[in-house]
Amino acid sequence: MGSSSSLNEKDHDDAGFENRRDVEADLQHNIDEEFGGHEARKKLEKKLLLKLDIRMSILIVIYILNYIDRNNASAARLRGFEKDLNLKGQEFNTLLSILYVGYILMQIPSNMFLNYIGKPSIYLPCCMIIWGMISTLTGITNNFVGALLTRFFLGFVEAAFFPGALFLLSKWYKRSELGMRTAILSCGSLISNAFGSLIASGILDGMEGRLGHSAWRWLFYIEGALTMFVAVCAIFILPDFPATSHTWLSPEEVRLAEKRMEEDVGVGDEAETESGGQFHGLVMAITDWKVWWLALALTSLVVSLSFNAFFPTLSATMGYSTTITLLLCAPPWVFATIVAFCMCRHSDRSRERFWHIAIPLAFGIVGFIIAISTMNLAARYISLFLMAQSYAGFIIFLTWVSNSIPRPPSKRAVALAFINAFSQLGNIAGSYVWPKNWGPTYAHSYAICISTNGLCIIMCYLFKRHLEQKNREFAQKEQEEGRPAGFRFIT
Repeated sequence: MGSSSSLNEKDHDDAGFENRRDVEADLQHNIDEEFGGHEARKKLEKKLLLKLDIRMSILIVIYILNYIDRNNASAARLRGFEKDLNLKGQEFNTLLSILYVGYILMQIPSNMFLNYIGKPSIYLPCCMIIWGMISTLTGITNNFVGALLTRFFLGFVEAAFFPGALFLLSKWYKRSELGMRTAILSCGSLISNAFGSLIASGILDGMEGRLGHSAWRWLFYIEGALTMFVAVCAIFILPDFPATSHTWLSPEEVRLAEKRMEEDVGVGDEAETESGGQFHGLVMAITDWKVWWLALALTSLVVSLSFNAFFPTLSATMGYSTTITLLLCAPPWVFATIVAFCMCRHSDRSRERFWHIAIPLAFGIVGFIIAISTMNLAARYISLFLMAQSYAGFIIFLTWVSNSIPRPPSKRAVALAFINAFSQLGNIAGSYVWPKNWGPTYAHSYAICISTNGLCIIMCYLFKRHLEQKNREFAQKEQEEGRPAGFRFIT
């Protein structure tokens, strides 16, 4: 009897599963019917994504210029920047860190404003024009106070771009598509470290004394002017949000864009944003412990990545000329870009985040240990490659944030801005982790990086376990209610 009963239960469960599967298939068919059927929808979706990717590609160029304008002081340092401005003691480090004060202050208000106006094609390029102008003005400063003011306001305006770009991507792409796009965007920062060094090398080597100006001043003039030119082009290329983009998409494509986001997490996007007013998302974000946990983990990671701002200085410890030092900075970042691209692609395909963060960070720790252990030129140069590739973990971390706080978008906008802004405290601290008197070995600096890197890995592991527990709860609830599998966190 027991055996017969269990067989009947199994048959009942199998029948229930088949029925649920049939219902899901029917629902999908009905949804696709709006777009002319499943095959027609697939073609339309492919066309939509191609249009989107082409327009979004301008973000990579903007991010490259964003990073170049932010980090060109490190290259200028090699050609008389400190001497001409008569900088003493920790004043150069203060110039680096002051940028992040303005950067922190403006990120949350900026993303809230962007979510409110819904016009990133106007807002982001206008901010870019202003920061290009401020970067150019850095070239005319003659003392510490002048440079300090330009660096502060540069951070103030640059704050709009990165969290705004992440938010813009999250409004168009599904969670399974977001990792790759975030990776390609973030690779802009890695490429900027490579090509920024090459551009700086050419300018610093060939513009000394032209029209009576030092080469480092030309560095700011040329790179600032280039930023403003690209900003004007971006006004005509960048897309707005699905609810506000109509000039370059057909009505059917607009509807598909909105439908895709609704299907991805089982709830619409815009209706959720409007339900509680403009400050509803702010309250939801700052009262969610996950936002604070991710912010602390990212801050720890950013401290360990502080070597980025001092990369020319670390490369100079190998004893080569200024031009060769800047040229040697490029290959590690090209390598880091390739690693980041491959890791993010695999992370999206496998729908896994933690190990794709932890493994690059672990190799970064190996690089720090090598740098502490020896002054051998080959070993130290290899260590720079290992350090640089740890940025792959940083990029995947940012994708994980978007995946872990999917809706409503008003909350996601604030959460992305808050986590990114809070993490900039790591850049402020990191500006003082590499004092000149700790060189040329910088053993104490590398030890700090190892510690903060390890802390981030531990915090990410604990967060992964929490998300896995939530997924088990979702599955159990669905099983009890007889519903098909729905939303799951990516771990």
